[in-house]
Amino acid sequence: MSDYQQDLFRYVAEEFTEDYREGELERREFLRRSVLLGGSVMGARTLLASLGVAGVSAAELAAAQTAPPQNEPAKNTYQVAPDDASLDAGPVTYDALGRTNFAYLARPKGVTSAPIVIVIHENRGLQPHIEDVARRVAKAGYIALAPDFVSSEGGTAKFTDTAQISAFIARTPAETHAAHGLAAVEFLKAQPGAQVDRFGMLGFCWGGGMTWLLSTKLPDLKAAIPFYGPSPSFADIPKIRAAVLGVYGKLDNRITGNAAATDAALTAAGVKHQFLIYPGANHAFHNDTGANYKRDAAENAWATTLVWLSGNL
Repeated sequence: MSDYQQDLFRYVAEEFTEDYREGELERREFLRRSVLLGGSVMGARTLLASLGVAGVSAAELAAAQTAPPQNEPAKNTYQVAPDDASLDAGPVTYDALGRTNFAYLARPKGVTSAPIVIVIHENRGLQPHIEDVARRVAKAGYIALAPDFVSSEGGTAKFTDTAQISAFIARTPAETHAAHGLAAVEFLKAQPGAQVDRFGMLGFCWGGGMTWLLSTKLPDLKAAIPFYGPSPSFADIPKIRAAVLGVYGKLDNRITGNAAATDAALTAAGVKHQFLIYPGANHAFHNDTGANYKRDAAENAWATTLVWLSGNL
């Protein structure tokens, strides 16, 4: 694995561990996910040791493999309804990378030309919440595309076990995901009325990390807004041409702990940027379908996101 791929893999593993230690994951479910990430019982034992989780036998891991998934209950809450009359929004497919790819496209109805924004999902794939975020972006006047980074496996909708999605995302090379992201950008740019010179991107959790990574590969990107995503390789930061708005929760130590060093690296490289760090907010505080949702921080971050997009696109 590349250093950044290791960072992204570690990001998912540490998220599972944090959820377990905070009581959000039952032990058996945590071990089941560790086997999925590690690729085998022995791989899971090595992974758990690196995470500081002791006292787990091979027999307990083997038994955990047969446990039913502990998925979060679905919350069908939307800020913008899927059938909002002011939008044209819904699933789309496109051919790239030798396969059919899945995505969600939303645009203002009746608007013939608009700036474009990519929305990158969390490590659980293209869930209804991210589709809702794409609609929020479209309501603000943009053509928004949320690509499904599980497309090579048949798409997010194929899976009922979100841990399998997370394991696939974590174990897939970062450069493979980056190629998918770049192909999605080309599809979005090809949409009727797309103002390709006014191009932004935002992502959440793992998608925040991908937003950082893709910002180093897209010199025409004008605005990048990573929500609590792992920072890119500092050696690549001088490649960033976009104006970056980094959004973090103060309580999210494993991600926010690197914010100061990232801030310094951006400053040294002359990259326009601003960081928002919200007191009392934890990882994934913007997701209004999740346990860590913090309304005041989420609403302020979203308002600032729209200002950042309009000011830089």
